[in-house]
Amino acid sequence: MCTSNSLQSRRLGKANMKRICIYGKGGIGKSTMVSNVAAALALNGLSVAVVGCDPKADTTRNLTPKKTDTVLDCIMRGKKQFSVRGFQDVLCIESGGPEPGTGCAGRGIVTALNKIREQDLLSGRDVVFYDVLGDVVCGGFSAPMREQVADQLYLVTTDEYMSLYAANNICKGICKYAASGEIRLSGVIRNCRSSVGELGVAETFAKAIGTRVIGTLPMDRAVSLAEIRHKTVIEAYPDAEIAGAFHSLAKEILENEDRVVPTPVTEEALESLYAACLS
Repeated sequence: MCTSNSLQSRRLGKANMKRICIYGKGGIGKSTMVSNVAAALALNGLSVAVVGCDPKADTTRNLTPKKTDTVLDCIMRGKKQFSVRGFQDVLCIESGGPEPGTGCAGRGIVTALNKIREQDLLSGRDVVFYDVLGDVVCGGFSAPMREQVADQLYLVTTDEYMSLYAANNICKGICKYAASGEIRLSGVIRNCRSSVGELGVAETFAKAIGTRVIGTLPMDRAVSLAEIRHKTVIEAYPDAEIAGAFHSLAKEILENEDRVVPTPVTEEALESLYAACLS
């Protein structure tokens, strides 16, 4: 587990702010990971912000005592305060999106990024996380990469094929925007929610695209129990096994300087890689 002294000594200052995008297939556990890692870093003395780039607006749900008003909702109501303070003073912002079945889901992300810049909401933070859906085909969901709001990007994946398929597609987006900016891939985060989790699939995939697995999150019912209480595991069950995993991942992310342009594989190569791991 990280210690306060080890993290506080890394207070980065505005010029060296850690700006991180977290991408992955929908429902893969990105929001749970982001909120808990943010809580771990904040608990140990760093100034952290979380920007939820999902129309469901659920990234910061377990960091705040009540649901965060989204940027789009605030604009519609003429409200100028787009952020709230959550657990350990984590700054929480949710982009929001249109009602289900109407409008473009990516619109909220683009609008939120513009408002964040206009109001300089992230100034002075040590670490900023952007939690983004993995559909980079949508211009809105690719906006954090296109707008170069972050320097590092992590892929969250299970060992399931469609999760890796989505991660591989995201790598194609990274390559596109790395050509004209500073966005780079910094690693894979493996969420153990798959029946093939012990076969090294995520590790094999990470090596194939030119990076590594920087952290593994075990299955733990403490996650569900904490979320029922609208809290992170870090706050609700600090002694749980997965709380330790979140602290270790937080330390790894803080210290990791890996930045590569990935080498996405073909669909045929991905299928072969997966089949070889299962055999």
